[in-house]
Amino acid sequence: MESYIVMQGRTYHVEKELGILFSLRQDSAGNEHHFWERMKEVVEGDRIFHYVKGDIVAISVAKSGYREEHKPSTIPLPDSENAKGYLVEAEYYELDKPLTIADSFDEILPLLPILYSPFQDNANGNQGYLYPCNEELTIKLVELIADLNIYEIDEEQLEFAMGTVKKTEHDFLIPLLAETESETKTKVRVGHQRFRKELLPLWHDQCALCEIELPELLQASYAKPWKDCTANERINPNNGILLCRNHDALYHNGLISFDGQGKIHISSAISEDDYEKYGLHTKMKVNRTDSNKPYLKWHKKHIFKK
Repeated sequence: MESYIVMQGRTYHVEKELGILFSLRQDSAGNEHHFWERMKEVVEGDRIFHYVKGDIVAISVAKSGYREEHKPSTIPLPDSENAKGYLVEAEYYELDKPLTIADSFDEILPLLPILYSPFQDNANGNQGYLYPCNEELTIKLVELIADLNIYEIDEEQLEFAMGTVKKTEHDFLIPLLAETESETKTKVRVGHQRFRKELLPLWHDQCALCEIELPELLQASYAKPWKDCTANERINPNNGILLCRNHDALYHNGLISFDGQGKIHISSAISEDDYEKYGLHTKMKVNRTDSNKPYLKWHKKHIFKK
């Protein structure tokens, strides 16, 4: 199961009534775009979050893969009636309480990919149609939607140890969200387990910087984060370094990084007087290989805070 975010705007109500997603195949100049071509990736069972004017207003489940069709006449797109595009059948589940992206953007922003993000840094939606929704973002959206739609606390009862809880009338939403969250979390957990298992021997079961060997203190650190990876990169052990929890936290947050030669780079956010405190010194190196060199360079370019 994969997840996507579809940016519909004025086409939402028509597409919902028809029970479809529809995108053009080419623009008026004959150009193809990634956000239209992505319709070819959708398969039965995939989840789609529907974004309209700042809000996630519905979730749908794909009932089929794509097929090429002429544009339905009722869909308000500027191209000619005979324009061809990609059509996916979907079952829509509209939310009682839409999720306003701007209201939760502090939680959403860290989970957005650098490439093909559905949202801009100011919380506005990007132009386009269909965007990938990585597993971490899917889990967060499900949690936020559930908080708004599944339970409602009676404020008059808050003085008691347990408030009254009221289910929304749309009981279908509960199993849909639960299934989506469960499948997505399982996918992430299995991916992380495989990544760690294959990463450990590459670094001789010890921290690449300080040689700590205690398994409980070792982390399989991604160079290119899950949110920015392809499916293969997420389980590729070359996309990572084995680090102790201290150095993993520094690496994960971009406070240290490594160049193509494996030489450490330390962020200016860390005072030189504190290097020893964090177990750092400027001559540190990791034994990189040709296979993990591209991932180390990616981290230094995109994550490292100079």
